[in-house]
Amino acid sequence: MRERPLTRNIRPGRPPPDLAATLRVGGYQAARRALTRMDPAAVIAEVAASGLRGRGGAGFPTGRKWSLLPKAEDRRPRVLVVNADEMEPGTFKDRLLLEGDPHQIIEGALISAFAIGAGTATIFLRAEYTLAAQALAAAIAEAEAGGWLGRDILGSGFSLELRLHVSAGRYICGEETALLSSLEGRRAIPRAKPPYPAASGLWGDPTVVNNVETIANVPHIVANGAEWFRGLARGADGGTKIYGASGRVKRPGAWELPMGTTIREIVEDHAGGMRAGYRLRGLLPGGASTDFLLAEHLDVAMDFASVEKAGSRLGTGTMIILDDRTCPVAMVHNLERFFARESCGWCTPCRDGLPWVERILAAIEAGDGQPDDLALLAWHTQALGPGRTFCAHAPGAMEPLQSGLKHFRADFERHIAEGGCPWK
Repeated sequence: MRERPLTRNIRPGRPPPDLAATLRVGGYQAARRALTRMDPAAVIAEVAASGLRGRGGAGFPTGRKWSLLPKAEDRRPRVLVVNADEMEPGTFKDRLLLEGDPHQIIEGALISAFAIGAGTATIFLRAEYTLAAQALAAAIAEAEAGGWLGRDILGSGFSLELRLHVSAGRYICGEETALLSSLEGRRAIPRAKPPYPAASGLWGDPTVVNNVETIANVPHIVANGAEWFRGLARGADGGTKIYGASGRVKRPGAWELPMGTTIREIVEDHAGGMRAGYRLRGLLPGGASTDFLLAEHLDVAMDFASVEKAGSRLGTGTMIILDDRTCPVAMVHNLERFFARESCGWCTPCRDGLPWVERILAAIEAGDGQPDDLALLAWHTQALGPGRTFCAHAPGAMEPLQSGLKHFRADFERHIAEGGCPWK
């Protein structure tokens, strides 16, 4: 169980453990240790030493993120926000944690808030996660009644108000500054940076935004130590990771495994391999906004550096599998249609460029593609690339397109030459 700390209390098909059950298996003991035997600086140092990196996609070191808050002389209130707006296509790892063990998230938020000196914390939840909302609301009420939230927790002098905010539902809210704008009741538009949220976040106060899976790791680091956490991984990145696989595999799902587990082990051992009659042709390793990898990459370790070296990003660590009987052009078109609809519309390249890309792909699929369309799509991957837009939404949308054009160009050309999709 120590090798799978995040999912040790999760039993598929059963309700999540209540407060009494959580306490029986050692829940909230890390919070007790942090609040009564450690100071905030010691907690931050332990998390920094553990090598924990953000599990939402960017992979920024968590301890360093916490340390960027202003010094104690700055008297503004600090704020913690748990990003549970899991809308990345193909990603369902946070849902597993939220529905299966909500008290783990609350304990992680409590320790994290103590470390950064935040008196208020908010869980920003995707609107469609209704079961998670029910589980979290019940667990928060239990934690308040049990003295784990509220004023002067454990007589430590530290107080925390934890709120659950169910969002209106937009993909762009996964971007931390757009999330903060939404929390303030405004249109979910990313903000110019700097200032970063650590300096000026929610209502202008210093704010830390961490992903659900990131927060869930914190109690285990405090309870077991940084060296233990590093020892869970197979490479330089510490801890475990909840990996997932969807598509035509025999057992789609999510599994907590050592950070650095290979793609092959995840697909063949845990997902059961491909269904009968299907062959793996490619995969998006970390959700829809990552570059395609191929069957030749099966032995790549799923950690930040290895996946980047292979030409993609770890992202959320949840793979979307492309099989040999699914049209890659249709798959890319489907993703670009989603990204175009979810653009916040703030900057011109994203607002106008993504619908343009979607229309070109729709024409190619319908048999109206032109020979110059592929060059035009390639131009968009540059025009909407990093540094050309207000946030990372459009650059992320370009990753499956640019890698699709690279790896499956013959399929795009065949669509144009034959006047439509050969798979239809």
